[in-house]
Amino acid sequence: MTSATIEIRKGLAGVVVDSTAVSKVNPETNSLLYRGYPVQDLAANCSFEQVAYLLWNGELPSPEELAAFIQQERAGRALEPVVKQVVDALPITAHPMDVCRTAASVMGACHPLAGDSSPAANMAKALDLFAAMPAVVAYDQRRRREGRPIEPVEPRAELGYSANFLWMSFGEEAAPEVVEAFDVSMILYAEHSFNASTFTGRVVTSTLSDLHSAVTAAIGALKGPLHGGANEAVMHTFEEIGIRSGESGGEAAARAKAWMEDALAHKKKIMGFGHRVYKNGDSRVPTMKAALDKMIAHYGRPELLGLYNGLEQAMEEAKAIKPNLDYPAGPTYHLMGFDTEMFTPLFVASRITGWTAHIMEQAAANSLIRPLSAYNGVEQRSL
Repeated sequence: MTSATIEIRKGLAGVVVDSTAVSKVNPETNSLLYRGYPVQDLAANCSFEQVAYLLWNGELPSPEELAAFIQQERAGRALEPVVKQVVDALPITAHPMDVCRTAASVMGACHPLAGDSSPAANMAKALDLFAAMPAVVAYDQRRRREGRPIEPVEPRAELGYSANFLWMSFGEEAAPEVVEAFDVSMILYAEHSFNASTFTGRVVTSTLSDLHSAVTAAIGALKGPLHGGANEAVMHTFEEIGIRSGESGGEAAARAKAWMEDALAHKKKIMGFGHRVYKNGDSRVPTMKAALDKMIAHYGRPELLGLYNGLEQAMEEAKAIKPNLDYPAGPTYHLMGFDTEMFTPLFVASRITGWTAHIMEQAAANSLIRPLSAYNGVEQRSL
């Protein structure tokens, strides 16, 4: 067979490379399922800790299992001195995703089970990463705001995962409705089958490399703007249009719609819309939009809703393209007080659960991932 007759699927589009029991998009209901459960049902009825347990173990925890899981997670929340030292050595001009990637690598190098890739060791490593990454993200935001190394806000064992994450990020307790909205976002971002970063993690795992190396590689993949970063880009769009505090929703919507029409006329790429998997709209959006609506009401910011509605309407009218999860998530994180450059690291903290679920699944029935390529260079020649 010559290279001219080989069918090449650029980007592996449409290629089924393996099976997974972790998640799927159900085309009949347009629902994202985690271990069979629609993610919108999980977001409405479960905590992020319960969802993490589900992704790793295949079933939701019993009350006793959840209590033990929570105890383990809360014991690993502190920012380790060696990780803080390495983070402080990184320039504040470095992207926060570089900090997450480096921190994950340091955690792996220092982990007491670094040389052990048994199922039990991998589960322990996954839980440790899940517990520790919020401290990295929270500390990195605070040191950037101060412009220098500072003391981290110590975690509080009496707070749930999301409440503690917000506490470490801002040094004050968040209102219950803010905690709930943040928890919803973590659940919705936790897993999405064989996306680019998850597949990267599985490729690294297939070489029999360790879990932290696979997660570090996955973070590198998520840093790319064609995969992660769209929630940041949404806020940059809002800022380019202009966020005017006190403006009515209608006025903001009109400005946003005019901006979108001009951007589309100039063929500008607009982030936060469309999805490679969903053909009838991202099934996670209604749940995240409901959380955004609650945050807009909580903080009294109708102008953000106006910008949101104006852009969405203009895109629907011009292209019939619907928003993806990043579109409502970006302004939600903005309202909570997170700096825009920290949005994708929040994605990391959530997706650690999905990545590690896939890493452990890959390791359990491993086969080296090594595709072929069609050579189109110069044919054999002599010196």
